[in-house]
Amino acid sequence: MTITQEQATWFAETFQRLSDNVGLAVLGKPQVIRLVLTAMLAEGHILLEDAPGTGKTQLAKALARTVQGTHSRIQFTPDLLPSDVTGVTIYDQASHKFEFHKGPVFASIVLADEINRASPKTQSALLEVMEEGRVTIDGIRHAVGRPFMVIATQNPIEQAGTYKLPEAQLDRFLIKTSIGYPDLAATEALLRDVTTRDRSRLVRALITTGAVADMADLVAGVHIDPAVIRYTALMAEQTRSDPSARVGVSVRGTMAILRAAKVWAATEGRSFVLPDDVKALAMPVWHHRIVLDPEAEFRGATGESIVARALLQVQAPQSRQPVA
Repeated sequence: MTITQEQATWFAETFQRLSDNVGLAVLGKPQVIRLVLTAMLAEGHILLEDAPGTGKTQLAKALARTVQGTHSRIQFTPDLLPSDVTGVTIYDQASHKFEFHKGPVFASIVLADEINRASPKTQSALLEVMEEGRVTIDGIRHAVGRPFMVIATQNPIEQAGTYKLPEAQLDRFLIKTSIGYPDLAATEALLRDVTTRDRSRLVRALITTGAVADMADLVAGVHIDPAVIRYTALMAEQTRSDPSARVGVSVRGTMAILRAAKVWAATEGRSFVLPDDVKALAMPVWHHRIVLDPEAEFRGATGESIVARALLQVQAPQSRQPVA
């Protein structure tokens, strides 16, 4: 069912309230908050590459409080086992039955801190839950519920003793971005209130997790014109044919940007997607999915530069495309 203009206006107003509320804990980062909320409502996941102490935990806790959801934090280490993430079945001697004890992945917002420090086997266990939305233990499926979003972090500085996420696993993150350090005004505001150690406590609950699921369902009705679909496909093709890329944007990545664009359009009170929505999301949704040619990477090529070239070389449509 197509979303109405009235519903789109309500969505935009509600989204802004959610963003402002989370902004009480994460000062001076409205664009990052918007991206994270977009990922949640598009039912995707976020990868944050940041130095320690930039507010990643505060962001996750504030988001969970805003939607009246649960929050968990998993510190990834080399000795972390898959069962430490997903949960384990334990035999109860009193009842003579096996009982499933849920792991920390059963939460609305899961902060996977320094995901690249765990072994590939443990990384895969988390990424399987991200893809399927459920955990299978001893042949029994356990749904993690809605909303469910993983905010995974990587430290870009210390790479010793880490396991780099394979490209196929990176492709499962809807958005990769970074919070970065606050600007001067935000830093001064934080320092004036330095006695408040947990700023997420300043955040109040605004909506329920059920309402978040309803919002995610609502944006499915945002219209995408065939011209925008073709524009997105042409840009993805451009990244694949770029001489600096060994592997361009995948089909999963192309579908992901359109899901995110639907949310992005609704946040601006529109019931339809514009090419500008795709342009705004191309960098955070696509740059981490591109595998660089080794020689081009040595010369300084990046995923960002390949996406930037695609944005320049593919002309955005100026009018709607008639349906065949």
